[in-house]
Amino acid sequence: MEALFILLIFSLILGGGFLAAFFWAQKSGQFDDTETPALRMLFDDADAARNQKQTQNKSESKTTGAKYGS
Repeated sequence: MEALFILLIFSLILGGGFLAAFFWAQKSGQFDDTETPALRMLFDDADAARNQKQTQNKSESKTTGAKYGS
């Protein structure tokens, strides 16, 4: 019977902690934007890397001489 009371108290403390964490996340704006993270996975990061590499290649071709060590 003692174990039951200990587990009951422990579960109430744990539940209160989770409830406090939820209210803290809600107050800090964690759940304000629910749509952007779902759409972010649809965009390909490789396109951004490819565009960046192309602009670097264009800027390197405009300079004269060879670049060593880069």
